[in-house]
Amino acid sequence: MKFQDLFQIRKEVPRHARPALALAAWALVGLAWFLLTNWDILPPFSLPKPEGVARAFLRLWTEYDLLGNVFQSWWRIAQAFAWCTIVAVPLGLLMGSFKWLHDFVNPVAAPMRSMPITAFLPAFIALFGMEEAMKVAFLWFGMFFYLLAVVVEEANRVDNALLETAYTLGARRGQALWLMFRASFPAVFGSFRILYDIGWTYVILAEMVNSRKGVGYMVEAARKVLDFERVYAGIIAIGFAAFLFRWLLTLLERQLFPWRRPARTVEAAPRAT
Repeated sequence: MKFQDLFQIRKEVPRHARPALALAAWALVGLAWFLLTNWDILPPFSLPKPEGVARAFLRLWTEYDLLGNVFQSWWRIAQAFAWCTIVAVPLGLLMGSFKWLHDFVNPVAAPMRSMPITAFLPAFIALFGMEEAMKVAFLWFGMFFYLLAVVVEEANRVDNALLETAYTLGARRGQALWLMFRASFPAVFGSFRILYDIGWTYVILAEMVNSRKGVGYMVEAARKVLDFERVYAGIIAIGFAAFLFRWLLTLLERQLFPWRRPARTVEAAPRAT
């Protein structure tokens, strides 16, 4: 890749160069981390040294049941995700189909997307207590309004010509709704990756309340004893887990909807001299 190509708008990066760029970015982060901790630029305990965090990560694996905590967090997110999908997908499809229902529900749903979910945590504790039901309900609430907006938007994007063709061929209302679902669901499925990212963000907060398992509990337990090496190791573990599940969803999307893969730019053939 030539230097002048770096600043060409929407220029595709060669496949072999992408891992090198990723490694360079992480190497830069690691170097900055090493310099900050070895030159005593930051206050003590604010940022532990990389080698200490690496040892703490091994301790999480061998002494603190890292896999069990990650699975527990994932299970909470999965439950909330399932309930969110069961409610938001049909409701969003109906809102995109019937304008009166959209105008009835959206005045309540739209402001909820702008509300900080952390403000609702005391309310969920009061409603559901501090056990598993509260954590799942809190995660559901944090993901639901985002997914609902995506489903409504994708349902609205379904071309009217598609529905008119279906009606011309004798389709009934239920069949037209099924057609809208099939036309909009691939894009809705693509939003599931962001939905899972939201779940991993909120599960940390939910697990800081009366938990005995989960990555949020694991980080909070380390913070209480001022073991910041374990805190940062836990943060890295959360990042790995979130990235893994996002990658698995990406693979599943490619298998289910191969036509949604982004088209690559075809390079122009060299001119004959």
